[in-house]
Amino acid sequence: MNKVVISMNLNGIWITQSLYKTQVQPLSNSDHLKFTIHNKSTTMAMAFKMATTGMWVTDECKNSFHEMKWKKVHRYIVFKIDEGSKLVTVDKVGGPGEGYDELAASLPTDDCRYAVFDFDFVTVDNCRKSKIFFIAWSPTASRIRAKMLYATSKDGLRRVLDGIHYEVQATDPTEMGFDVIKDRAK
Repeated sequence: MNKVVISMNLNGIWITQSLYKTQVQPLSNSDHLKFTIHNKSTTMAMAFKMATTGMWVTDECKNSFHEMKWKKVHRYIVFKIDEGSKLVTVDKVGGPGEGYDELAASLPTDDCRYAVFDFDFVTVDNCRKSKIFFIAWSPTASRIRAKMLYATSKDGLRRVLDGIHYEVQATDPTEMGFDVIKDRAK
């Protein structure tokens, strides 16, 4: 029986033979794991890059979102990822009197952020409605690493923030202008 050793570290996985029958045996070192895989095939070289972020959403994010959604205490919330602690945290909170212009002004021009905005409007039937927008802000001037990190962590944050109606992805302010928000809400 042929043995294949796969070495996996934070940079990726390297496989030296194709896989059929596997027995996984991780070693104790957390940064560098080795697996032994038994197979019946010939050699084959493959390289895979793993893109797992392992980000956690703080309770402050959840609580602030629920206050915005149910109590209307906030008009918008801006979230950021702290790369050191691997936490999604609240960066800025807009009060009930603030508007969309303040949200757009609070987003940095050189770094990525997430934001949620509570958009209140009146329908053609004269009914007051509210829709929550999720904005994934990834400006062109931000670092590639930050763009990748925010792109891979977005779904995890969206799952925690239950009740989002629409999503907007923007790389410059024209892609998330107030007219875009109004058009999407109707």
